[in-house]
Amino acid sequence: MSDQTFYVTTPIYYVNDAPHIGHGYTTVMGDIITRWHRQRGEDVWYLTGTDEHGQKVLRKAEANGVSPQEWVDRLVEEEWKPLLKTIDVANDDFIRTTEQRHLEGSQAFWQDLHQRDAVYKGSFSGWYSVGSEEFVSDDDVADGEGDDEGFKVSTLDGSRVEHMTEENYFFRLSDYQQKLLDFYEANPTFIQPESARNEVISFVSRGLKDLSISRSTFDWGIAVPWDDKHVMYVWVEALLNYVTAIGYGSDPERFEKIWPANIHIVGKDIARFHAVIWPAMLMAAGQPVPHQVFAHGWLLVGGQKMSKSKANGIRPDEIVDTFGSDAYRYYFARALTFGSDGSISWEDISARYHAELANGFGNLASRVAAMIGKYFDGTLPAPGARTDAETVVIDTVAEAVRDADAAIEAVAPQDALTAIWRIVDGLNGYITEQAPWKVAKEDPDGDRLATILHTTAEGLRVLAVLLNPVMPKASAVLWDSLGAEAALGALADQRIDAVAAWDQLPAGSTITKPASLFPRIETAAG
Repeated sequence: MSDQTFYVTTPIYYVNDAPHIGHGYTTVMGDIITRWHRQRGEDVWYLTGTDEHGQKVLRKAEANGVSPQEWVDRLVEEEWKPLLKTIDVANDDFIRTTEQRHLEGSQAFWQDLHQRDAVYKGSFSGWYSVGSEEFVSDDDVADGEGDDEGFKVSTLDGSRVEHMTEENYFFRLSDYQQKLLDFYEANPTFIQPESARNEVISFVSRGLKDLSISRSTFDWGIAVPWDDKHVMYVWVEALLNYVTAIGYGSDPERFEKIWPANIHIVGKDIARFHAVIWPAMLMAAGQPVPHQVFAHGWLLVGGQKMSKSKANGIRPDEIVDTFGSDAYRYYFARALTFGSDGSISWEDISARYHAELANGFGNLASRVAAMIGKYFDGTLPAPGARTDAETVVIDTVAEAVRDADAAIEAVAPQDALTAIWRIVDGLNGYITEQAPWKVAKEDPDGDRLATILHTTAEGLRVLAVLLNPVMPKASAVLWDSLGAEAALGALADQRIDAVAAWDQLPAGSTITKPASLFPRIETAAG
């Protein structure tokens, strides 16, 4: 096993408002991937956090009659950090760009760029989107329509733009056009999925201009280390969180152990920042480039991208309060293809909850425990001779484990759950075909009943381990009901590469019927 840490990041989220399920989606997918790698026994570091500087935050704070620091402190403590508990995220670190460690690390990085002649002072005159905190070229500006009539808008994301002129520092981004194209060609999986890769390559091929990376008309930001009349352009400063959080400029040994990042998980609308500007900055500073930028798609509600202005944003706690955090995590990992746009609805969440979780997985766990309780007084029996039916179950489990692990490696959590659900469906089919209730009547003294129930208990053991990264609460309850802690140790210590080995639960283990893992819920949608 490599000594290098498996390092995954979410974007740091802009704190001008409360989080919605789009933020929850990104964060949960990163959490599932990192929990899985921990279950492999790897050294993992999972970073998330908040982006707290920039003109948009300044204006929002002023509109609310408070200082920018008061505004971001309130939102982080009342909205953003509680989100992590709501959706059961096991992040290792939470970085805020107003923290001293980020300030010092960012200034150290800028100083390195300055010493390498990667930045210079100039004057910017052009279009700027405060909503996206993004400079927009003339080619990407159009007249607004509808509610935006009378304004200029960015064709990149539809946000309104303003014309500005100010003295700035510039990053020599144009020097990296061919270097980036060569890097993309040499590293075909750097940008994923393929649609995002193609868009980025097309964008870079159009030509790169030097990038304005400071602002001098307001002061809510981190000062440029050699010129305190300028603050760092918020996007450039925000990208630096990935290195400032792990010791850049302060702890070289720790930084070397963790960097480069294995996966930056981002929304597709910010892929260009992460796959163009960020690697160019790292190349300029003489630092390694991340292994991968994975750009997921948009969540669509009623066929439209979530937007506060469209009133179709859904808060994560609305779903969790009804269905629980495990179901929330499962739904977004199972129902959507990570990397593509995906439509969600309350009706679909409810339907999947009842069909796949309550009736499929939850009922399976309940039935097995109930039968062991009824026929063997809650003690796991020793199995008898295997038949072809048991061999099919064992082979199904082994294949599903391999496929699920490969899917996580490919950053495809939906495929991992599809593979795992073959075990759920296989065990339910096995019970139906073997009919242990009939065997109990026809051959009460034989060992066939013991074999059937031991096999299903073993299958549940595997499911508890494989589903722990996705549904940690339900998996912990299942692990406890199987008496596995006493026999095999903590659930978190069970390894993916060893889980398919059969007959790990010893005969004599105490099996208890758990409270319903996923009780039926009456909702307006049914």
